[in-house]
Amino acid sequence: MNAEITSLLEQDVYTQKGIYVGRVDDAVLDPDNGVVSGLALADVNRDLFDNKGKGIVIPYRWVTAVGDIIIIRHLSRNAKAEPKIS
Repeated sequence: MNAEITSLLEQDVYTQKGIYVGRVDDAVLDPDNGVVSGLALADVNRDLFDNKGKGIVIPYRWVTAVGDIIIIRHLSRNAKAEPKIS
C-alpha cells in the first residue's frame, strides 16, 4: 500500500467494524527499509485503549485501507494491553 506520509497525517482511524480508534498525529518510519512502520495516534478512543499518556502507536501492518479515513483491522476488547506511548 503506497501513500505519501503527509496524506496520513490528521486522518481519522477506524476499525473495519466502524469503531473510532483515534487521529493520526505522526508516522513512525523504519529508516533501514524506507517504509512507515507505525502510526502515532492522538485523541485515542479510551474504550479501546487504557492509556494515560498522550497517545499510542499502532503497527502499520494493521492498516487495511487509506483514503478519506484510515481503516485498520478490528481490535478485540483486550486491546487495552497494546503498547502505549506517552
